[in-house]
Amino acid sequence: MSPPPRFDVLGIGVVAVDDLLYVDEYPRADSKVQVRRRCRQCGGLTGTALVAAARLGSRCAYAGMLGDDELSRFVIDRFTQEGIDLNHRVRRSDAWPGYSTIIVEQRRKTRTIFSSIDGAVGADPSRPDAELIRAAGALLVDHHGLEGTIRAATIARQSGVGVVADLERDPGPPFDRLLALVDHLIISERFARELTVAEDPAEAVVKLWSDDRQAVVVTCGASGCWYRGPEPDAVARHVPAFPVEAVDTTGCGDVFHGAYASALASGRDLHGRIVIASAVAALKAIKPGGQAGCPTLREVNDFLAERGFSG
Repeated sequence: MSPPPRFDVLGIGVVAVDDLLYVDEYPRADSKVQVRRRCRQCGGLTGTALVAAARLGSRCAYAGMLGDDELSRFVIDRFTQEGIDLNHRVRRSDAWPGYSTIIVEQRRKTRTIFSSIDGAVGADPSRPDAELIRAAGALLVDHHGLEGTIRAATIARQSGVGVVADLERDPGPPFDRLLALVDHLIISERFARELTVAEDPAEAVVKLWSDDRQAVVVTCGASGCWYRGPEPDAVARHVPAFPVEAVDTTGCGDVFHGAYASALASGRDLHGRIVIASAVAALKAIKPGGQAGCPTLREVNDFLAERGFSG
């Protein structure tokens, strides 16, 4: 039997289809506003992260659940265009992507997401094959499909494969089991405060740290992020965000995760991963859309070189 293909980043979490509506101002109740522009894109925590990693040159695959419906076909078509391997996706008749309508307010550069998940999403309880997981450079997960995600994360950790998690909420048991398995934990300041009741992101990093993790990162948007790694001290370090004129922040957190996973698979050290992820998020913010705004490796390298960072 031939060995399984090796992917730099293997994703098993949620993918989605996003309809983005661009307006001058978010509407008040019982009002009517003009839509300046509308477009349909792929989205989802893991879906957007995979596109970000693929555009950085990583060999990526999606091995979560998809169906044969219109939304699934849309995702498959877009992933194929991005060079993301879909040969290991799990086809189920009861599975289809999440669906979101995103209102992007152009005046204040904010976005409001109306999302729904009506079918099975994320990781299948018994697939992908363990050999495929063990051959990955990094496993990208989120909080959807917890049973399958915990199975895959357990296999990854036992095999020395880094588990990079994009977690936005606690969906209930057995979320604590997944949280304990993640060795590269990257979460927003909002969720970090919910989990730890910390007064600031630096304190949240320290509270979320455990000796079997490799990194804890708390992202704070335009304020940058706080992180720590496996050094003997418990100090949280700050990396400022790259100042840019934001156009659309849709997907910035997701592309941060994808860029981090890509840099992890390529052997970057922790600080280097965070710098690259911060640059990718900044470049995404100056372009409209989620996945459509993901930068290429050349764009990221040029951006960092202009700011005095070497490759």
